[in-house]
Formats: sequence, C-alpha cells, structure tokens
Amino acid sequence: MRKSKVATPIPRCAVGTCMWLLGGAWTPTLLWNLGAGPRRFGELRADVPGISAKVLSGRLKDLEEKGVIVRTLMATSPPSAEYSLSALGRELLPAIDEIARIGERLKLQQETGKIVIGAD
Repeated sequence: MRKSKVATPIPRCAVGTCMWLLGGAWTPTLLWNLGAGPRRFGELRADVPGISAKVLSGRLKDLEEKGVIVRTLMATSPPSAEYSLSALGRELLPAIDEIARIGERLKLQQETGKIVIGAD
C-alpha cells in the first residue's frame, strides 16, 4: 500500500461535511432558487417542477434543522411561512454556482460530443 501524500490529514473530511449539507435530492436546486430571495412554499413548488409537496416539506425541514435556511412565519390569514437562506446558506451559493457552471459545460459536451474545457 502506498503512503498518503496528504500533508496533514484532517480529522473529518471537509468535503463530506459540506456534502452533508448539500446532499439529498433537490437540495442544490432549492438553495439556488432561494438565492434570489425569500420564497413561500407554493412558490418553491412552482420554481422546482417535479418535486412533490411531501419531499419539499421534508427537505425544507431538514435544511432548517441544519441551519441552512430560515423559516419565518408570516402574520397573514391564513398563516403562512416564508423561507430564506441563512448566512450559512448564502455562503454555500458560490459552490452551487460553480457546480452549475460545470454542469452546463458537461451538458454541452454531451450534446455536441466534443470535449469543452474551461468554457464560460
């Protein structure tokens, strides 16, 4: 077995810790949509075609528990809630933006059959 070339092993994998926040179906898409500003549940359902109400509700609760989003109750009749990114959620947006940029490049490669390196 070869010895690891990592200078100083870290006790916990930093990538794994970040992916714990971003993992799960729909999570990056929800954060992307919340990056434009607060949204209500119905607005998020419209923003993310294909997500069921049950999955959206579960994902929002999970993200709130992890401190990635903030749920604010609105004093309306009937009562409603608005979801927005926390400071941690806003900190994750550049990573999601970069993943989206790379994804667009990969889609182009698949469509054209040509390798596209570093295209913006």
